[in-house]
Amino acid sequence: MATKVAVVAHQRKSLGGGLRELRRRLADAGVIDPLWYEVPKSRKAPKKVRKALKAGAELILVWGGDGMVQRTVDAVARAEADGVALAILPAGTANLLATNLGIPEDLGEAVEIALHGRRRALDLGRINGEHFAVMAGAGFDGELIREADGGMKDRLGRLAYAWTGARHVRDGAVPMRVEVDGEQWYAGAASCVLFGNVGTITGGIRAFDDADPHDGRIEVGVATAEGALEWARTLGRMATGRSEGSPFIKMTAGRAVKVKLAEPLTYEIDGGARSAATKLKARAVPGAVTVCLPNS
Repeated sequence: MATKVAVVAHQRKSLGGGLRELRRRLADAGVIDPLWYEVPKSRKAPKKVRKALKAGAELILVWGGDGMVQRTVDAVARAEADGVALAILPAGTANLLATNLGIPEDLGEAVEIALHGRRRALDLGRINGEHFAVMAGAGFDGELIREADGGMKDRLGRLAYAWTGARHVRDGAVPMRVEVDGEQWYAGAASCVLFGNVGTITGGIRAFDDADPHDGRIEVGVATAEGALEWARTLGRMATGRSEGSPFIKMTAGRAVKVKLAEPLTYEIDGGARSAATKLKARAVPGAVTVCLPNS
């Protein structure tokens, strides 16, 4: 094929027969000598993505989970690399972006989508200067991710989210003020604030029922649930019906969001913990990257 292909792969992630099978499948499809970069952790990916772009890559296959995908889309969006497509090979723990986009956890099918799928521009969110493709959040969500990131996710996989979630349901609410598109939208105590680009988030929960990564907006939600009983009711409602039907959930959508927190809270981006902050600035970035999608 004429397209110059690059692979940026997380060495510790696995899918199908692994990277050896990926090389074979690419060769069988006519991609004989792709640009090939492997990294030991996702934070090393942006440097390799920039190197691939400098080498003229037109299609980047990212091998890994949501953290790896997030680092890759952030690097591509920052480079404003027109004409470059991203293909996800979902080799991670949760693979939330792949799930939302209909990309299966099957190496053969994922490679077929990468090489022959349709391409479409995808909105991203941007929070405190960094792009996200799935979601970002602070409070309960950020603490859950921070603790799961401490090696537990590698040992327990998706069970890590359930375990850490159970530990933090008793965390208290924090006063915050949320401004959406220049108007004050929420003022009061909340246990977490979330920003969504797609509908399904951590733990496979359908949190943002109306999310559309092509509408130029990001979803915004605050949760006021405290304690095991209220969180059980909230998560149960999110699992069985529309999230906004819960008395402990308030939701809206907009293009620019500012959050002021009464105390520093850990925030997370696409399942990766970041440092604590008292201010969050988020906005939608329309059509920031082009992704490969299933044809049907």
